[in-house]
Amino acid sequence: MYSYRHGVRGNFLAFAFCLLLSAACAHEATAQPVQVPYVSPHAVSQQRVGLSDITIDYHRPSVNGREVWGALVPWGETPFPWRAGANDNTTITFSHDVKIEGKALKAGTYGLHMAPTETSWTIIFSNNSTSWGSFSYDKSEDALRVQVTPKEAPFREQLVYGFDEVNNNSAWVYMHWEKVMVGFTAEFDTNPIVMQSLSNQLRHSAGWTWRGWMQAASWALSNNMDQEQTLAWVDRSIQLQRNFNNLSTKALLLNRMGKSAEAAEFEKEALAQANEAQVNAFGYAAIAAGDVDKAIDVFKLNVERHPESWNVYDSLAEAYAKKGESSMAIELYKKALSMAPEAQHPRINDLLKQLNSAKS
Repeated sequence: MYSYRHGVRGNFLAFAFCLLLSAACAHEATAQPVQVPYVSPHAVSQQRVGLSDITIDYHRPSVNGREVWGALVPWGETPFPWRAGANDNTTITFSHDVKIEGKALKAGTYGLHMAPTETSWTIIFSNNSTSWGSFSYDKSEDALRVQVTPKEAPFREQLVYGFDEVNNNSAWVYMHWEKVMVGFTAEFDTNPIVMQSLSNQLRHSAGWTWRGWMQAASWALSNNMDQEQTLAWVDRSIQLQRNFNNLSTKALLLNRMGKSAEAAEFEKEALAQANEAQVNAFGYAAIAAGDVDKAIDVFKLNVERHPESWNVYDSLAEAYAKKGESSMAIELYKKALSMAPEAQHPRINDLLKQLNSAKS
């Protein structure tokens, strides 16, 4: 009796195990592999240029005492170029259309490959960004190739991607590993991108108050963008709430458009309600808009209204300096220095030295 029951139980366990094994094999093709740490760690480097993002997704191999260039990473691209990292495709994503070393590339994600030689490198942007490494690289899928020159750099054990010389329009994108640094310039047409972004933002919560429309118009005015669009934005701001900020912005815009008589009316209304700080801000907005003479007139008004303030003389001096009238700027900076707090003295003295040196 015991042996019979033991035998049945053993057969049942064996049958159950076979069922589990069959199920595991049936799902093997769709099961996701387990995740464990890579020897070459995963990394993401990102940089905003204006309102555009550059994102590089890669893995970071180490030198680990090996000879890298011409050995671990062979010269040239036979049988395939270098994956520019380790493991999966190194990928680079541009949020907007871009120029790479002056050559156009559409927004999107690209497989990043490199073909190095001792004197020049080919940087390859592939439309295929989902492969493992470069082993299935196909030259017919290239979106762009550019030639760049590598340079010697301090030793770096782990590969890294970074960004340098960043401004609102461009950045130098580089790879640094072992004693080599190589990179390319990525350039965006930022102003039209910002204008489109502002239009989109004003359809959201930024468009619910006068401030969003005014800020958009102020940016567009400072960057000499489409005047009719700028005028529409500032008019919408004034409709929502008439105040110094949008009235003064419209006055500056109308002056830019050559409508001086109309501009004078808005300027008069704006300045009539302005405090010292606002008059000062209007003067600097005029400088940003390229109208230094207008700034001088505005700063003079502030001097008349607030002769006890050292700051009004300082601002007027700056405007005269920008116009190239050094003698007047020196006189006004001296006046500001005689009234300013101690903390301002080093800065004003430096400006006086520069102006006196330029005169002699």
